[in-house]
Amino acid sequence: MAEPDGTARPALHVAGLRRWFRGAGGDVHVLRGLELGVAAGELVTVAGRSGSGKSSLLALLGGLDAPDAGTVLCDGEPVGPVIPWHRCAVLPQSLGLADELTLAENVALPLRLRPDPRRRDAAAVADRVRGLLAELGIAELADRYPAETSFGQRQRAALARAVAARPRVLLADEPTAHLDVGSVPAVLGLLRRCADEGGAVVVATHDEEVHRIADRRVRLREGRLVES
Repeated sequence: MAEPDGTARPALHVAGLRRWFRGAGGDVHVLRGLELGVAAGELVTVAGRSGSGKSSLLALLGGLDAPDAGTVLCDGEPVGPVIPWHRCAVLPQSLGLADELTLAENVALPLRLRPDPRRRDAAAVADRVRGLLAELGIAELADRYPAETSFGQRQRAALARAVAARPRVLLADEPTAHLDVGSVPAVLGLLRRCADEGGAVVVATHDEEVHRIADRRVRLREGRLVES
């Protein structure tokens, strides 16, 4: 899809995004009129000190929260509280795995919820799940429940779930924060491949290793995005 001037429309387009909260001393403005476009095939990292609004931004981009002003478009359509995993998938810091499902069942969930029944072939789903768990080094944990694994293992499973349906937009909040050193390269490789295969990837992170694989780095400073 193209803009009226013939340029490619960003897979993710943010305009005039504002978020504020009521505080004891008045309104606290977290995000102040953000503008951002992320193209298909681009990996953009968001830097900023703790408390700068990175998690708030990703929640707004993924429809987990509503802005006080501005718009967020995914493939030209507004995001909202219910958005298909194949359009926009989020890896939040809280992970959000279903406790009653095994890691493999959690990863399979976005695939089983696809609207097209032809894409829910059981064998294909199982192959995709096995492949992702193996790539992230947790294949042997497929039949365990989240409570039976470490936080870092759960984080990798949540990333596998987020990318399982090959989303057009992937949003990841500190995806390496709880990983041991040996697990980081697989996560970096998967994030990079998601972009290389045509996804628009946005990662909020403090990790310089993640920033190094990005096509572009932006920084949240005083509620605004600046090129970094």
